[in-house]
Amino acid sequence: MESNSPNARREGWKPIFRKIYRQRYLQVMALLGIAWMIVFNYIPMYGIIIAFKEYDIISTISEAPWVGLDHFKEFLQDDALIEVIRNTLGISLIKLIVGFPLPIIFALLLNEVRSVFFKKSVQTITYLPHFLSWVVLGGILATWLSDVGVINKILLAMNVIDAPISYLAEAKYFWTIIIASDIWKELGWSAIIYLAAISGVSPELYEAATIDGAGRFQKILNITLPSIMGTISILFILAVGGVLNSNFDQILVLRNQLNASASNVIDIYVYQTGLNEGRYSYSTAVGLLKNVIALTLLIGANSVTKKLNNTSLF
Repeated sequence: MESNSPNARREGWKPIFRKIYRQRYLQVMALLGIAWMIVFNYIPMYGIIIAFKEYDIISTISEAPWVGLDHFKEFLQDDALIEVIRNTLGISLIKLIVGFPLPIIFALLLNEVRSVFFKKSVQTITYLPHFLSWVVLGGILATWLSDVGVINKILLAMNVIDAPISYLAEAKYFWTIIIASDIWKELGWSAIIYLAAISGVSPELYEAATIDGAGRFQKILNITLPSIMGTISILFILAVGGVLNSNFDQILVLRNQLNASASNVIDIYVYQTGLNEGRYSYSTAVGLLKNVIALTLLIGANSVTKKLNNTSLF
């Protein structure tokens, strides 16, 4: 029996090898994806240790002297800390409060449209901005929001304002511009996920509700929303985890020295101190601290949703 056990093991592996061979093209694609993730996501994580060192581009990471938590202490004592935290949390929380439920509402309303042509047309028009980069959209917005742009012309024609306003040159308008433009760009694309979840709801539930005399609004509240609550919970967890991310590309394109007091968020601060000032260790420490807080928020949101409706990422 013992002499046959290696042969038995080899025979047991044969079906697995045959299956791998049949799926060899898929396996190669998967391996390429894994290799890409290791090279660009995991290997660079070694560089995180410069947050605890005084690194410069002349010496190597291993040669840089250790400074411990000095960079973290320096950031917590920085005069710009309050402004950076205020702008980051202000923009991100408003985006979460306003921008998160809007795609859900939009998907629910779009699902009630009976005209297939109108429904698909609206869906196509609303998710097209998602495919444009912020470099392109930033140029469009800068033109629209200039003192001779279309926004000023419309408001002047409606007698809403008496004189043209250069919106990007005034800090008090910056948060509104950032939040509104982000919602405009991502509303249709975000709604696709909810529309896909809604399409999985059993039609029999709606038929039973119709027999019981339920109206459209009652069906939405009692059938559609509870059926997609799992999807909403997962996306909410991810949104909370990214609450310290203020969409770096968008803000970098739209910010200038005149609105700097409202546009100086953590990502911009890391970019300026790291690349513009050459303080690589300090900027790495700030970025690491931000990611640790984001991970804590993600775990917290995951725990809350798990207790509330038994839905979680892990």
